[in-house]
Amino acid sequence: MKSEDLVGIYEIAKWAGVTPAAVANWRSRHPDFPSPISVLKSGPVFNASQIRKWLKSRRTKMTTIVSTINLKGGVGKTTTTVAIGEILCEAFRKHVLIVDLDPQTNATTMLIGEDRWKELNEQGHTLARLFQDALCEDASDRKFDLEQTRQKNVSNVRDVRNLDLLPSSLDLIDVQDRLASMPSGRFYANNPTEVLKRAISPIIEEYDYVLIDCPPNLGLITLNGLRISDGYIIPTIPDVLSTYGIPQIVTRINEFADSIAETIEPFGIVVSKYQSNSSLHNRTLRQIRDDGKYPHVFDTVIPQANAIAESAEFSPINTLRQKYQYGDRYDLIQSLAKEFIEATE
Repeated sequence: MKSEDLVGIYEIAKWAGVTPAAVANWRSRHPDFPSPISVLKSGPVFNASQIRKWLKSRRTKMTTIVSTINLKGGVGKTTTTVAIGEILCEAFRKHVLIVDLDPQTNATTMLIGEDRWKELNEQGHTLARLFQDALCEDASDRKFDLEQTRQKNVSNVRDVRNLDLLPSSLDLIDVQDRLASMPSGRFYANNPTEVLKRAISPIIEEYDYVLIDCPPNLGLITLNGLRISDGYIIPTIPDVLSTYGIPQIVTRINEFADSIAETIEPFGIVVSKYQSNSSLHNRTLRQIRDDGKYPHVFDTVIPQANAIAESAEFSPINTLRQKYQYGDRYDLIQSLAKEFIEATE
């Protein structure tokens, strides 16, 4: 186990916002408090992931990390991720980080525009540089800079504050194919599914939520996102092609979670691009709600609407209500965000 996976009493106290004495008291009072991995002269050390999950189970304020995934493209995965992130910041006053792992870079261009993305890409300040570094044998060749890459206070909406971004790049397409052959490192400590975790762990606890927009596959880049996630949501259009692979997604993620001895929860299915006058959409929606092989389906359904499609364009705007062109669309996305908070607590 690597040092960044371990925490001591003082780190736990800082995470929980209590004194070290309170943590010591928890250890004696709560039989389910995780056992230490080892006891050093400086005190006991614990598995960081186990501690985070225990604190969350106690309703202690901790960062919630959620991946967004579907193996089918065009289902509203990225627009859902960005909409939830912006609403969490604007309506619920949360501090949110969006991690764009999708080589299509849609979340990135939605939040900072194509011109700014091109600048960052040319400078090597995207997540592609992180994964390219993982392929370098020589540490001196590694150039990823977390703070140069992290874009703060993004979004084209003036009223959205405290939304940050780790941008993607088209170069991730090439990197993913080669990631399995990354150098194992000294003592074989390097794992191709933990590249993202090791890089961004220093900033995770700055946020209330980290939302990870995953590629439409279960390759190594996606597994990097799932590796640090508490759970995931699956946006989908309610039709046969978009929902067909959902049970397979759940099965594969469960298998991955078992292999790393972690829990990665299916927080739910988000229905998007819904057409109420479509018999296919209505029939499929009933099926995924009633069929036990599917995860929970969020009550809020996002309709097909030009305003939501146009929200992907990067142009200055004052409010999210203007972005979604008033009506009930803003209220629907706010309702979805509220459900999201409840599901992931």
